[in-house]
Amino acid sequence: MGVCLQNYIPPESLTLSCPVCRQTSILPEKGVSALQNNFFITNLMEVLQRDPECSRLEACSVLESVNAAAAGKPLCCPNHEGKVMEFYCESCETAMCLECTKGEHREHVTVPLRDVLEQHKTQLKTQLDAIRNRLPQLTAAIELVGEISKQLTDRKNEAVTEISSTFEELERALQLRKTALINDLENIYSAKQKVLQAQLSSLLQGKDHIQSSCSFTEQALSHGSATEVLMVQKQMSERVSAMARHDFPERPHQNAHLDCQVETEGLRRSLQNLGVLITTAAVGHTSVATGEGLRHAATGQHVSVTVTTKDKDGELVRTGNAALRATVTPVADGSRIVTEPEVTDNKNGTYEVGYTLRSEGEFSFALSLYGQPLRGSPFRLQAVKPSDALPSPDDVKRRLKSPGGTAGHVRQKAVRRPSSMFSIKKKENPIEDELIHRVGTRGREKGEFTNLQGISASSNGRVVVADSNNQCIQVFSNDGQFKMRFGVRGRSPGQLQRPTGVTVDMNGDIIVADYDNRWVSIFSSDGKFKNKIGAGRLLGPKGVAVDRNGHIIAVDNKACCVFIFQSNGKLVTKFGARGTSERQFAGPHFVAVNNKNEIIVTDFHNHSVKVNGEFLFKFGSHGEGNGQFNAPTGVAVDTNGNIIVADWGNSRIQVFDSAGSFLSYINTSADPLYGPQGLTLTSDGHVAVADSGNHCFKIYRYLQ
Repeated sequence: MGVCLQNYIPPESLTLSCPVCRQTSILPEKGVSALQNNFFITNLMEVLQRDPECSRLEACSVLESVNAAAAGKPLCCPNHEGKVMEFYCESCETAMCLECTKGEHREHVTVPLRDVLEQHKTQLKTQLDAIRNRLPQLTAAIELVGEISKQLTDRKNEAVTEISSTFEELERALQLRKTALINDLENIYSAKQKVLQAQLSSLLQGKDHIQSSCSFTEQALSHGSATEVLMVQKQMSERVSAMARHDFPERPHQNAHLDCQVETEGLRRSLQNLGVLITTAAVGHTSVATGEGLRHAATGQHVSVTVTTKDKDGELVRTGNAALRATVTPVADGSRIVTEPEVTDNKNGTYEVGYTLRSEGEFSFALSLYGQPLRGSPFRLQAVKPSDALPSPDDVKRRLKSPGGTAGHVRQKAVRRPSSMFSIKKKENPIEDELIHRVGTRGREKGEFTNLQGISASSNGRVVVADSNNQCIQVFSNDGQFKMRFGVRGRSPGQLQRPTGVTVDMNGDIIVADYDNRWVSIFSSDGKFKNKIGAGRLLGPKGVAVDRNGHIIAVDNKACCVFIFQSNGKLVTKFGARGTSERQFAGPHFVAVNNKNEIIVTDFHNHSVKVNGEFLFKFGSHGEGNGQFNAPTGVAVDTNGNIIVADWGNSRIQVFDSAGSFLSYINTSADPLYGPQGLTLTSDGHVAVADSGNHCFKIYRYLQ
């Protein structure tokens, strides 16, 4: 071992850093060679490393010496032959002989070995008891983890059974449908064939009659005598005349049209998304609850707290569906549950837990995740009369009537903001979410907004915002630093009256939809006016985008249609009209283009998103559930084709796959949106949204 350390430690070193634990110790004056040997370990190693061929007797003799050391019998000093180790150096924590106390340990405090023996034995027993006391905990943990493992296996087997039975049932249903279709096909075929065969039989019979009459008459004329011809003339004439007058069914009584049309595209799309495996990595001991409702409540008033779920490493869980349970019990009577709070799943890894207490007193508020307590649970909760309650610092939300409609928004109470030229607020709140930057406040100065609408991002790290009521365009860096603004109020070319939509083309030009001027303006990257297009055609453009061919796509909110222009203003095509059908719009807002060059439009009053070209498909319906909308606005598409949609009336951002199936939410719970409008993906892959009601834009971390 000494040789290993000598190779490990530089010759001039005065200290030793343990290769395993990195603890530093001071070396003796003579260096590594003066370190004490641990003969117990050394002898044990010799036994373990002995050649298997060695004699058993020799091994036993070594083990006897090891046993003697372990039994506390006097051991000889390794440094002074024949001397017994009778002393103990407290500084070096080692045993030694009398000669050692006069040598390298002469300045250390040494005591008789027997005096410290009992002290060390007591310490070791205490440590041993502490370790032994952990055994029940480990046993319980082993049982718990084993039980969870068993439950997981049971759940998996149940899920496999359910999947198998579901798909077997679907196979049976498909087989039944197949049989029904074939039976219907056979019936239709038989009916049509019966008509055709009857007609065919009639025609064949008529043909035979005509042929036989012709043959008989020709035979008589050719070979009959005069007497024979005269005898059959009348009969043959009547028969031939009758045949000539007969109305044969010469026109088909049926057709051969018999096709089978099976519309499989929708079914295939449904099958691709059929079945969802619901799971989460959330665990109780790392998940946290926040809010005044953990500690204080006023009787008769609804109180809520927020639970943020995390995995075993403390990383945020981004999905919902965790088994979260909450109970409130009186401290005086823990067996009586006074209320089971309502748990609302935000589907993004956070949960709202709300409750109302009817009586005063002390309560225990327990939160458990999959049967395991959350960090800090149970919480001691004090309920008092409303007149005795202090205002809650967590009371930051209120319901307001949405502008221009009856749908509700969740909005923060007004917060006094700095009076600086513009405000960038980094996320600093107790609920961990995906907000990176909040930029701006209400006002008319640089970096301030009044009813911002469209938002776009450039490839060179810029975020461009249409500041509608300030009649200008403002440009920021990806981290929210103000760069420039341009725009003069007016109705002449190059002026802005009500900018709503904005996008940046592949050349860096900034393209602005001007709702009140009824045209689209094109500016250079530094804000110089270049051209206007769509004048005389557009009635109220709202959203604008550029496709892969460089065409400018303008959504006409007022005319309920979509225009596609060349960059020089020449109309390529337009589609859509006012209405509720698949190819119609009702107040379309914003537009995006996916990697297939398909046009994606948010249909505001139809509460849906439509993927267009020749109409492809739509998704969404009116509501507050997953994949439902209360008037969708901004839209963007990520590099994987996933569609990100701002849900104006529900004040949230939802994410869908390229086929329109709901995937997740962007977590906006800590600083709620209020009527979000435009939405874009920044060049560094984050989601930027125009939070119109809060007069700012926000940038959220987005994991593709």
